[in-house]
Amino acid sequence: MRTKSLKKNKINVVTLGCSKNVYDSEVLMGQLKASGKDVTHEATNNEANIVVINTCGFINNAKEESVNTILDYVDRKEQGLVDKIFVTGCLSERYKPDLEAEIPDVDQYFGTTDLPLLLKALGADYKHELLGERLTTTPKNYAYLKISEGCDRPCSFCAIPLMRGKHASQSIEKLVKEAENLAKDGVKELILIAQDLTYYGLDLYKKRNLAELLENLVKVEGIEWIRLHYAFPTGFPMDVLELMKREPKICNYIDIPLQHIADNVLKSMRRGTTYAKTTQLLKDFRAAVPGITIRTTLIVGYPGETEEDFEILKNWVKEMRFERLGCFTYSHEENTHAYLLEDDVPADVKQNRANEIMDIQAQISWDSNQEKIGKTFRCIIDRKEGNNFVARTEFDSPDVDNEVLIDASKHYLKVGEFAMVEIYDATEFDLYGTPVSK
Repeated sequence: MRTKSLKKNKINVVTLGCSKNVYDSEVLMGQLKASGKDVTHEATNNEANIVVINTCGFINNAKEESVNTILDYVDRKEQGLVDKIFVTGCLSERYKPDLEAEIPDVDQYFGTTDLPLLLKALGADYKHELLGERLTTTPKNYAYLKISEGCDRPCSFCAIPLMRGKHASQSIEKLVKEAENLAKDGVKELILIAQDLTYYGLDLYKKRNLAELLENLVKVEGIEWIRLHYAFPTGFPMDVLELMKREPKICNYIDIPLQHIADNVLKSMRRGTTYAKTTQLLKDFRAAVPGITIRTTLIVGYPGETEEDFEILKNWVKEMRFERLGCFTYSHEENTHAYLLEDDVPADVKQNRANEIMDIQAQISWDSNQEKIGKTFRCIIDRKEGNNFVARTEFDSPDVDNEVLIDASKHYLKVGEFAMVEIYDATEFDLYGTPVSK
């Protein structure tokens, strides 16, 4: 039987899943620090004796990763390396009774809205006056800004409303204050995130109000790039595009998950749109903001997806030539509308279809990147890695898009600053550049 460690409590926050979870972990860490707690993020050694695991419960792979991480820390607890384990986030929100029964060695489970209770369990107080303040875990030059929580969309395949609840926008005043705090800490790029940017403001202001929020954020001194992630296509506020075109701080970039394009699949997915409407929307985007980079994500292997549906999707991807694209295989999720359907596309067929889409996209990305050779772009320097400085253009988001690699043995650049970089070579997903004087 092991004895309790005598060392001073140190809390390690481990984040799994999406950027919304990163944001939530940062808020938790800010609260803990304000209560005088010693807190770290994803410590690789065993210096912390208390661990908080912020889980993802979106699709099967994410759920498996979350469960395996919990089991790994339970094992460490049995070895005496960890004293206490707390689990929070989407998996815990969705499956709390099951987790309590299956993995009882966790000290306590919390849902997505239980921050005050989690803080109490960690011996900290929830401080309302800290609204908008947090300990960022991203490189110092960019940070996520979560403008709303939850989702009101009825998509058949998605479990997010089960885990995150109904859509709730943050006020413009609160978000501007948060942006100002981030700018004071050296943040130059804001990445706006939500389950659905398109819906922003409907609950608070009785209208889609993303453009007004952006009008206020561009005034924040020190912020030089604002990037839009996760906008739903149906009902997208087109005044945002007019603002994007005239306001240099708003990156000519949008992440708009489209999921599929075959009409019968879109109907079953309950997306509220059609092939014709979606295609026209993309044409409108490109007409309104020439040179815009559009990132999307697709799902293959949805129940009932036929070879014909998949051919429609493939041909459309070839025609649309998305600058950035990711593809997922369908995950059959309990308590979603699609769970009532038969998960009838075999796993190997799903994977083959995803591979085909990504092969098509790799060629599109190659062609697009070859066109950048000889051109000069304003880039933000994210980090130094090995012999390279790793940078991004305004057309690339962290972790998911192209990176610009600059030989650090030949050039000195300051991490967190902007530089003009001329591209001299390119692969499907990487650009190679040389800094040039402005």
